[in-house]
Amino acid sequence: MHLVLLGVENVAKSAQFYETLGWTRSPTSSEGFVKFNMGGYAICLVNRADMAQDALQPEEKMQGFSGVALIHLTRNAADVPRILARAEEAGGKIVKPATRTNWGVAGFFKDPDGHLFEVDYESGWMLDDAHHLVVDRVNL
Repeated sequence: MHLVLLGVENVAKSAQFYETLGWTRSPTSSEGFVKFNMGGYAICLVNRADMAQDALQPEEKMQGFSGVALIHLTRNAADVPRILARAEEAGGKIVKPATRTNWGVAGFFKDPDGHLFEVDYESGWMLDDAHHLVVDRVNL
């Protein structure tokens, strides 16, 4: 996987939301296609109606649970509520506050377009110095 496309109502407004979270817009972005470098792949914002038309799909508003969440892993449990608060301040909606789980601490928010994100701390995940996931190793 190289790109994750998020169809949004207003590309500029959504880009501002993610920039408020600390994401850096790629200088190769354009007005209608904003890219955020996530270290080996990109999350891209495009107009939802244009994306639906391109994929030959009917444009329907998201309702209910889609079965998909994007997950941001943190290095420590204290970062989870802090990141959730930043998302809320930027215009996101907390759907589950930071909660202790059997594996760590996690919470969920939705961006202004309803895309679901989990902020998660689990001691088993291994992140390198650049905060990239080391998929084939775990902390024991």
